[in-house]
Amino acid sequence: MSAYTVREWDKLAYGEAEGQIPAHHADRLAGLAARSAFAGRGGSGVLEHGRHALRARGVVGILAAGDASLEILPKIDVAPGETPAHQNAAIRKRLVHMLAVALDLKIDLGVITDLAWQRETLLEILIRIFCDKLIEALRKGMPRRYVGREEDLPTLRGQLDITRQFTRHAVNPSRLACRFDLLSEDTPLNRIMKAAVVRLLRLSRRSANQQRLRELAFVYADIADVPVPGLQWDKVIIDRTNQSWQDLFAMARLFLQDRYQTTTGGTGQGTAMLFEMNALFEEYVGRLIARALAGTGLTVSLQGGRLFCLSAQDSERGLFQTKPDILIRRGGTVTHVIDTKWKRISSRIDDPKQGVSQADVYQMMAYAQLYRAPRLTLLYPHHPGLGTDEVIHARHRITGHATILETASIDVANSKNMLDRIRQLLIGDDAMVDAIV
Repeated sequence: MSAYTVREWDKLAYGEAEGQIPAHHADRLAGLAARSAFAGRGGSGVLEHGRHALRARGVVGILAAGDASLEILPKIDVAPGETPAHQNAAIRKRLVHMLAVALDLKIDLGVITDLAWQRETLLEILIRIFCDKLIEALRKGMPRRYVGREEDLPTLRGQLDITRQFTRHAVNPSRLACRFDLLSEDTPLNRIMKAAVVRLLRLSRRSANQQRLRELAFVYADIADVPVPGLQWDKVIIDRTNQSWQDLFAMARLFLQDRYQTTTGGTGQGTAMLFEMNALFEEYVGRLIARALAGTGLTVSLQGGRLFCLSAQDSERGLFQTKPDILIRRGGTVTHVIDTKWKRISSRIDDPKQGVSQADVYQMMAYAQLYRAPRLTLLYPHHPGLGTDEVIHARHRITGHATILETASIDVANSKNMLDRIRQLLIGDDAMVDAIV
């Protein structure tokens, strides 16, 4: 399979040379992208299918159609002196880290070699992580649960189903309608794991991953085949007896459901596993902030406001519901509202407004009115053009209010001391601590 890589908002020109994509491959991949749930009304929300090049937009992940695949990586600034292969490897590692935080997964990225990060696509890396974790879990035994069974037997087992006995076997008392519990491996959780293995076996193009998946498919041979729409996600219970399967359950959800990505199948259509960076950045930052502020007396809510801007005069029904990305409370009082924006802002030297949109400011002003928080923050990804350190770049007082609106950035390319850096950004400023206490 021919594999191509492009970064978010960059172009991949048509052609046969290195760093280009043949037009027939581009047409097929663009057609698949246009069918994605992220494509939008115009069909170009994932890829712009131009006359001379494909241009990636604010969605990352993998598109595979026919004998070609396209990997879209986020625009994360990494070491500028490195080769493109080394840079892409670093970006893949950061993206997998963001997914792990957003999905609350425990993933040891150090077990994957630098060479693998360079040579393997995001999809193959995720498949490899899933296989390794599943193999390790299965070594301790496949989880089992008591499953209710109804069978007609010559001797009584469990309880007699009286209704079924006297309707089905009234003239044949040699058979007993039994109802009993059986300790079985054919559980909703194992059916989900099998469905994930079967799906990934169709997607993977790397021989080592295919070998692992074939071995896993053999292990799950006696588990019922259930189509993805028929899987019983709500019947899976993760408790102390199977806690080690929590990460695998979350990863299976990632491969089989549409939380961040959309997966399109069918003859000739191909497969897409995509992540909208706005949603991923929001979830990533929100979970990091919750971890960073643990034990400080502050509580963090993600998408937890939902107050209405307007109330209808003739009823109690609200209009124009708000959904702040992150609310920070002390006690029951909102002290800080944070909205994440996955886009690059400019330095104040280049632009006093830093490229912050008027719509974003209006949105934050609405939050100031509804939530009465003394501090509002628009949080962006950091990049070298903003300087070397993550800082609060600008603070403004909203006219007629004591509320402060600030712009700040966080460097997703740097994972060192991340929680300490976030804590410093949010409560390290003594003046702002006084404002929010």
